Parts: sequence; C-alpha cells; structure tokens
Amino acid sequence: MARQPDALFVVDNDRCFGCAACVSLCPVDALILDDILAIVDEPSCTHCNFCIPHCPVHALSITKINP
Repeated sequence: MARQPDALFVVDNDRCFGCAACVSLCPVDALILDDILAIVDEPSCTHCNFCIPHCPVHALSITKINP
C-alpha cells in the first residue's frame, strides 16, 4: 500500500505494552521502542500496513485525517 497523504499511522498508547513486534517488522525503520511504548516516525512511515496485523493487542492503525 502506498503512503496515504490524508492519513496518519497511530499507536494506541493505552493498548501498547512495548512488545516490539512492530519495530522488528517495519521495513523502513519508522517504529522505535521508547521505554514501553512503540513510537512512529510518521514522515518515514510508508503506510505499508505490514506491522498492523502482527500487533498482539491491536494497538496499531492508520487513521484518516480531516482536511
């Protein structure tokens, strides 16, 4: 999937517990682990969706933003 200009990759901090599964799967290294939370470098994220289905607590999503 190509990067969506009207969307943002979001990490739900209430669900994320820092397992780092997404960090190891990101093909462009847009995700890092900071203490116990995954943090996204949104401009680097390509919105490939590769990590989203692998999150065990469903903390990752791509959300449309309103113009």
